[in-house]
Amino acid sequence: MSDQTIIFIGVAIYMVIMLGVGFYASKKSHSVTDFMIAGRGLPIWLCSMTVIATWFGGSTIMGGAGAAYDEGMLGVIEDPWGGALALLLVGFFFARTFRRLRIITVTDFMQQRYGPTAAMAITAVAVFANVVWVSSMLVGFGLIFRELTGIPLEVGIVSGAIVIVIYTAVGGMWAVALTDFIQMIIIIVGLVVLFTVVLIDVGGWSAISPLLDENAFRMLPLENTAEQWLNYLRAWTIIGVVDISAQTLFQRVASAKSERVAQNSFYFGGVGYLVFGMIPVLLGIIASVTMPDLASSEAVIPAMMIEHLHPVAVAVFVGALLAAIMSSADSALLAVSSIFAKNILPMVKRDPSDKLSLLVARLTIPVCGLIAIFIAMRVQVVFNLMVDSNILGLAAIIVPFIMGVWWTKANRTGALSSMAVGILAWLITLSIAPWLPADFIGLAASFFTMLIVAPLTQKFDPPREMRDCDGVPIEMADRLGTLPLFKRN
Repeated sequence: MSDQTIIFIGVAIYMVIMLGVGFYASKKSHSVTDFMIAGRGLPIWLCSMTVIATWFGGSTIMGGAGAAYDEGMLGVIEDPWGGALALLLVGFFFARTFRRLRIITVTDFMQQRYGPTAAMAITAVAVFANVVWVSSMLVGFGLIFRELTGIPLEVGIVSGAIVIVIYTAVGGMWAVALTDFIQMIIIIVGLVVLFTVVLIDVGGWSAISPLLDENAFRMLPLENTAEQWLNYLRAWTIIGVVDISAQTLFQRVASAKSERVAQNSFYFGGVGYLVFGMIPVLLGIIASVTMPDLASSEAVIPAMMIEHLHPVAVAVFVGALLAAIMSSADSALLAVSSIFAKNILPMVKRDPSDKLSLLVARLTIPVCGLIAIFIAMRVQVVFNLMVDSNILGLAAIIVPFIMGVWWTKANRTGALSSMAVGILAWLITLSIAPWLPADFIGLAASFFTMLIVAPLTQKFDPPREMRDCDGVPIEMADRLGTLPLFKRN
């Protein structure tokens, strides 16, 4: 039996299992609440795993390893460092508030706090970011197939999209959470095995360490210039701060059983994501010494698999790579479908029935899948595609979002002014100083605009208080993530 045949059999078995889990989970998805947020019933073990899996995709394994191969630790500030930062920040500053709100989408929050214009803005950004995120995952899917089997990139992209779309559309959040749990187990085992085998084959870390570039583990800019520091700060914020407002994370807070589960799932998720996210980074750094002439740095993980693993082990590890990709792509598709069913459908049909909302949520998933396939075919770069999906969020959305949670003076006029100035500063910087991080400049402009405009407009535009899904003001005291990790007797 050829190596390719073994890989195909392993992948086929894995796909069948994922589809089976999706159809099993469909038995739990009887309403929109079940479909979007698992009936608010995820326990901590399942919620923590799905938080990690939401982030742990092709960008982390393929893109992160490739970025580390090219630039060392400085190349992965955005992810996994920034990704872990976002999860920990959500756990400490936002999880308890979001859980008390008992709303399903980030659009719901912006609508309540700032009105329809702000809600439409975050809707557009969330839909764009998540569809582009799915595209980056599909590119990773296609790269794996091309490197290991010779199948064209386009065929891998389409094949992966079909499976992800089917089980997500059928099972919703329960399917996503259950498949995430299985996928993370496969990912963790696969990465640990590959890392161990590679270290043994190369003679241990002591044999590699003297050969590494002196800046391989540097975490600060190479030059002390304004341009480098601005780009460095942008690297930390493009995911580490922007994704606080990510619909995929918001849904996991809403899906948790309680405030304590919501908070602690993000603590466990943040630490777990960073620990396991460092494995592909270290593999990329090792490969920069052992495989210095790779044609594509983002193919470093498949190349190491072929070099160091038996074909049967390769087939198992392919399942791990596919698991990583699916665990992120399904979450992003579900996020977009939830926004369409919960926030866009009511603009077309007033007070839609639960049955119609559920139908729209399910139908949105294959439509977004087709758009993601088109983008993936055009761009075909994992890491940059994933990072750039957050540009608009950094320049215009994240400031009013965070201030809406924590600043009592945040109002509609301040938020809309902040968004407009942030976008304007981003566009101006792109045109006159394209070497600077335009979206980060937009972030600064957005922040100072909010600080200035909101206090000046309090009299004619008083801030709205935060209310839950029933219109009841939420408890504003004791909102930091200081609940115990485990229940006390």
